[in-house]
Amino acid sequence: MKRDLRAYARQTNVRLTAGAILLLFVLGIALIYFIYGAGAALTGFLCLLGALVPVALILVALYGIDWIVRRANPK
Repeated sequence: MKRDLRAYARQTNVRLTAGAILLLFVLGIALIYFIYGAGAALTGFLCLLGALVPVALILVALYGIDWIVRRANPK
């Protein structure tokens, strides 16, 4: 059995991030819906999506830079 601690750490970080986003969307939107109603929940959902757009663009840019550097410097 191979122990790759970097892969384990990467997998754990991905799972934690996915769980946090899932909790934010599901629990946050559900709470908004129960407290303020459907219109506010829809607005909250759209705001959360809008807030994720810059984050996604930054992550895509960083992934692209990483891909370019890995292709330029093969080991």
